Amino acid sequence: MNNARTWLLASGWMSIAASLAHLACIAGGTTWYLFMGAPPGLVRAAEHGNERLAIATVLIAMIIFGWAAYAFSAAGFIRRLPFTRLALAAISFVLLARGLSYFLFPVWSGWRPDLSQTFMVASSLITLIMGLCFAFGTWQAWPHLSRRTN
Repeated sequence: MNNARTWLLASGWMSIAASLAHLACIAGGTTWYLFMGAPPGLVRAAEHGNERLAIATVLIAMIIFGWAAYAFSAAGFIRRLPFTRLALAAISFVLLARGLSYFLFPVWSGWRPDLSQTFMVASSLITLIMGLCFAFGTWQAWPHLSRRTN
């Protein structure tokens, strides 16, 4: 379980960083949205103080923060959360699918011409690394995450 704990703690801390990066965009405004590679439409929305953009960004940050909670839970860092196995499997799948999609289906990048290639490659690599950490940690911790061993 020690190796699983390492992967899961790394997953949790990366998720915290990603969540905080999203919140930093709200605090930093247009400059931060630009720096993080947001598409021009979102940057314009930030310039105009669009509240829906801020709400959407907070919701995304909360989801990613929830991923951290599940990683920390599985690592034994915090109390066990419900549906830990299911949640970790789903998080791993989503992150791996997003991370691999750009590299396996490069034609998809044409569907979002508003996103730069730099953003697409960087965000794909980040989500792929996060997905691999979640997947490795989940796979190694799987036997310890059953109801019977709580």
